[in-house]
Amino acid sequence: MKKQLLLFLFLGCFPVMQSQTKTNLELVDIFNMEFVSDPQISPDGGQVLYVRNFKDVMTDKNLSNIWIINSDGSKNRPITTGNQNDFYPRWSHDGRKIIFKSNRQDDRMKLYLMWIDTKEMAPLTNTPKAPEQVTWSPDDRYLAFNMFVPKPEESIIKMPSKPEGAKWNTAPTYIDKLNYRGDGQGYIKGGTMQLFTLSINGGTPKQLTTTDFDHGGPEWAKDGKKLYFSANFNPDEAFEPMNSEVYEIELNDQKVRAMTERYGPDDGPKVSPDGTKIAYTGLDDELQGYQLTELYVMDVAGGTPKLLSGAFDRSIANIQWAKDGKGLYFQYDDKGETKIAHISLAAQVTDKVTNVGGLSLGRPYNQGAYTVSNTDRIAYTLGTTQHPSDLGVRDKRGDKRLTFVNDDLFSFKNLGNVEELWWKSSFDQRDIQGWVVTPPNFDPSKKYPFILEIHGGPFSSYGSVYSAEIQAYAAAGYVVLYSNPRGSTSYGEEFGNLIHHDYPNHDYEDLMSGVDAVIEKGYVDTDNLFVTGGSGGGVLTAWIVGKTDRFKAAVVAKPVINWASFVLYADGAAFFAKYWFGKKPWEDPESYFKRSPLNYVGNVTTPTMLLTGEEDYRTPIAESEQFYTALKLEGVETAMVRISGASHGIANRPSNLIAKIAGILAWFEKHKD
Repeated sequence: MKKQLLLFLFLGCFPVMQSQTKTNLELVDIFNMEFVSDPQISPDGGQVLYVRNFKDVMTDKNLSNIWIINSDGSKNRPITTGNQNDFYPRWSHDGRKIIFKSNRQDDRMKLYLMWIDTKEMAPLTNTPKAPEQVTWSPDDRYLAFNMFVPKPEESIIKMPSKPEGAKWNTAPTYIDKLNYRGDGQGYIKGGTMQLFTLSINGGTPKQLTTTDFDHGGPEWAKDGKKLYFSANFNPDEAFEPMNSEVYEIELNDQKVRAMTERYGPDDGPKVSPDGTKIAYTGLDDELQGYQLTELYVMDVAGGTPKLLSGAFDRSIANIQWAKDGKGLYFQYDDKGETKIAHISLAAQVTDKVTNVGGLSLGRPYNQGAYTVSNTDRIAYTLGTTQHPSDLGVRDKRGDKRLTFVNDDLFSFKNLGNVEELWWKSSFDQRDIQGWVVTPPNFDPSKKYPFILEIHGGPFSSYGSVYSAEIQAYAAAGYVVLYSNPRGSTSYGEEFGNLIHHDYPNHDYEDLMSGVDAVIEKGYVDTDNLFVTGGSGGGVLTAWIVGKTDRFKAAVVAKPVINWASFVLYADGAAFFAKYWFGKKPWEDPESYFKRSPLNYVGNVTTPTMLLTGEEDYRTPIAESEQFYTALKLEGVETAMVRISGASHGIANRPSNLIAKIAGILAWFEKHKD
């Protein structure tokens, strides 16, 4: 946590700090930015556990502790401390105990039990791998969880014995799986996620399943005799990544029964308060690039599931039963804003909370979390354009913000103002939403350099939330536009699928129309226009410089440049080929190349930098290397920035996020008039 300057406060420094002249954000300030995540409200609604995330400038690590606060905002205090990762707090049903995960004893992640009254704690596991999703049994005597179980992989290559003292190279790695590496994981070791139960008195976890497939997080039946979970048990599951079902497993004999059966994903079962129904999310898979996640309810005894959200044109996430069992809470994204709503069993939807978000510190993605108590009080991550996520509570009296974890920093820092903007696309006059960020101390009579920043996905959305990256560009004196062109989520299924098997294409016109809409405001220096984006935004940035020369410089971050090579070595090859193209590269090479930025490299004259993590397995760095070499061969000014140790998310270390922003700003400053 930020070091508390208690001595200075006692000496009367506080009034001086309050009157201190505000300055603009600096990149090193990212180390001082905190955010709240995973709010867990107590069963009676009286207290909230939350994870307070912070950074250590000396070790370059993202760290976290667990705090507790009364729902009225009083008695806010930590229940864990130290420079480690404490997270995933979960209340027992009686509200007297919690479990959480931590690496506090050593570098190994363990599951801990804490008694709330005394704050005494004890590790429950000492396993090679940590439990993933953990739930309490109805009587609070047991825990159920899924956990990775390694399985040795045999190689057909048999090396002869080496002479004593000989130093040979490491034995060759033998791979025969379709999915052999994953972004943020590296090369995947053999094994699967299996189900376990464990007494809260400790001991050895009891393994319930031994299949060759991954098992999702478990949910207890109300009688404590069964668990419900989701899994993809298809023999060709690697080639059918979206075809999972909901299952029931008996604890006494481990008998498994399928509860759903259709082509498509069924996930996240939740048992109703009376134990008679199960709610889950899923969809009938039509192999579209973007498909709405729907909400279903069925009797635990079986029968035909009922679709509750069929008339609701947004994706459903994070479902939680209301205590009375007459409906469920869920979260969804709507026009760049994350909301919490309630849906009755009669399918009537009522919004409950807005401004849910702030979990994406780097870029302004819509990400939030919440939980509901037995009294229907809601704890949620509260995020706005002016701060990362804090803790909010909603009850019958309204909304209340409980924490202000960045006030010590933002009280003497200027932030750029964020304004929502809508415009018509020049392609088909569709309404497109975006946000304009102006520099601190903005003067509309002046002219400012401009950055178009493009989100990834492409099926995702930006919103009215804080972004360290966008604010850093504004602090450097740029007007910034970020937006949701066609294909973005949170505008319904039809809008999302405008780019189905047609990406990138007319999202280009959406973005250029947005640039023109900001220029019309009169404060943009049209001789200093710049463009950048990451992942799907990197694709579009590379596409843009192949279509126009109106930008002075571009930074293409972690892009796809050649769709054929991407599909064949990105993690998730079966998904990308099946859903984003419908055919394999050799079955439709013309389509693959037509939609590849590499196809237009001969048109590029814009100075273009490539920036990617060296351990990115989602859009591997070879994509950037292809474009870099192609631009060099074309005589275009180009450079390549490789972020050491970074995967697709890049910001696995705070300095990586800073390096990304610094690299982008350096390239733009180099080419600014």
